Amino acid sequence: MKNLMKFFALAIVILGFSANSFGQASATATATGVIKDALKIEMATNMNFGDIYVDDDGGTVTVTPSATATNTGTGVITGGTPVAASFNVTRGKSSGTYAFTIPTAAISTTTNPVGAIAMTIDGWTSTPSSTSGAGTGTFTSGAQTIYVGATLHVGANQVAGTYSTGGFPVTVNYN
Repeated sequence: MKNLMKFFALAIVILGFSANSFGQASATATATGVIKDALKIEMATNMNFGDIYVDDDGGTVTVTPSATATNTGTGVITGGTPVAASFNVTRGKSSGTYAFTIPTAAISTTTNPVGAIAMTIDGWTSTPSSTSGAGTGTFTSGAQTIYVGATLHVGANQVAGTYSTGGFPVTVNYN
């Protein structure tokens, strides 16, 4: 019996030590998320092809992103001050990049006076430059301006009046 008691005492001591040597351990971590402002784009300047004088030949007027105008056709002469459209992109990470899109399809102008034939606008270009309507810009101090130019197709004997579009989209996304 004495040996049996020694055995149980020894077993309890061994189990006590083995429970301590195989004990649990834990550590704690935190989870963090940083919320940033979404990119913001605002139209700063509307596109203006300037004053267009046309005879019975028609032609085109192109405004570049740097706001220079050129014309084709013998019947189109431009005057006034051409202006490229501009869009201010803000809330970007300094030196970060973003993707943008400009139109690729032709859009029609609305007409004034009523009954005049609409003109089309196509040949969209931009600075920073884009290919097939998609481009990439780089922020300087968290902001950049996108300049957009296009070509206006003027019909022969286009009726005098003010022609405009219902607007055209420029979209931006973080890269």
